Amino acid sequence: MNPDNSHPGRLLKAPESFLDASGIRQVFNEGKAGRRDFIRNAFAAAGAAVAAPLALSAPGAPPPDGGDSNILDLPAHSKGLGQPVVTDGYGKPSKFETNVQRRQSPGLTQTTQASVSFAPLQSLFGIVTPSGLHFERHHQGWWDIDPSKHRLMINGSDDKIVKSPQVFTMDELMRLPAVSRFHFIECGANTGMEWGNVAVPTCQYTHGMISCSEFTGVPLRTLFEKCGVDYKRGRFVLGEGADGSSMTRTVPMELVESGEVFVAYGQNGEMLRPENGYPLRLVVPGVQGVSWVKYLRRIEVGDKPYGTKDETIHYVDLMPGGRSRQYTSIQECKSVITTPSGGQVLLDKGFYSVSGLAWSGRGKIKRVDVSVDGGRNWRTARLESPLLSKCLTRFSLDWVWDGKPALIQSRAMDETGYVQPTYQQLRAVRSTRSIYHNNAIQTWLVQESGEVKNVQLS
Repeated sequence: MNPDNSHPGRLLKAPESFLDASGIRQVFNEGKAGRRDFIRNAFAAAGAAVAAPLALSAPGAPPPDGGDSNILDLPAHSKGLGQPVVTDGYGKPSKFETNVQRRQSPGLTQTTQASVSFAPLQSLFGIVTPSGLHFERHHQGWWDIDPSKHRLMINGSDDKIVKSPQVFTMDELMRLPAVSRFHFIECGANTGMEWGNVAVPTCQYTHGMISCSEFTGVPLRTLFEKCGVDYKRGRFVLGEGADGSSMTRTVPMELVESGEVFVAYGQNGEMLRPENGYPLRLVVPGVQGVSWVKYLRRIEVGDKPYGTKDETIHYVDLMPGGRSRQYTSIQECKSVITTPSGGQVLLDKGFYSVSGLAWSGRGKIKRVDVSVDGGRNWRTARLESPLLSKCLTRFSLDWVWDGKPALIQSRAMDETGYVQPTYQQLRAVRSTRSIYHNNAIQTWLVQESGEVKNVQLS
């Protein structure tokens, strides 16, 4: 498990000269002892940055750093031709960004074909996850299926529910009117390792089984209308995948009738990646990722839940007293601070922008509060646009770190009024033996050394 504290461009100390007028007013209002000296230093740093080029231009003046006085001694990239236009391959990130990658958790599953790779949330900006960094969860490995041979069948559990069963080719699907929407997808087991106690050190491993993309495809309701689905008789939908595990999941018809559910072939402006279900997957916004069936080959409409293995034995919530709860698919309101977070290091005292992500399977995020003292006091964070339903929302808050230990938390609320719970509140209902749907408040401890660690408050 690799902390992200050595990554170029991820240094957490904000240059003082970046403070604008609003930032300075914020520091004056909310900074602690010594903040006036900090502001004076910020202005001094900004002035020095402006004055430096003028000193270099003075004839005969020695360079401030004692180096070569020739101002034309520029780096190579400022004096010559660069690399040619890439015409023979897929564009790649900078070599200086190689540390930003999905990571697997050793020993999490018995085989790599049924494993997980976690998205590097702490290294991402905005709300969109690049397709190459999208988290992965497989039950029997991934496949690169020939789209010209792939088919999607729609049928009913009897001929009264679906009057005209049909089989669609990819070409036929892609000729139909399409929609493009931004949505998050989160594995139901995200943060599952933290139910009993602190288990992993970084944000990538605690919350990295979530990603957010722009998906493009055909509304399932459009396909159902072509097949003559009787919505009064057919109240449940079964999605089936073409991989070796034949992943099958029940989806309530209410979600299809709302127009939100669709079959997607596009992701972030291109075709789905093979590890994300190429050439076709089901998109069920707000519902746990296992219902977003990959390599989608069949949809059946029936009059009752199907009770498949992955909704009766797996993906159930263990409750106190030995009971288990099924069909709790909605991903409840949740948030996490990604910077600063576990494995990172604050380089010095001073100004920082606390940043993170919030989401809810029930709609839009309405508000996010941030605490730096373990939940004793809360401040309302800025919600950065766009603010979309069932999509990641970026939030941020200005903070002046005084060098003392701090317990940083975020608490999200969605448009339904649901407030993200503490671990104490969640365990009072769910105990500590569960695996799925852990949406408790995450705590990061900033130590005096600047090192950030994962902790839990009782």
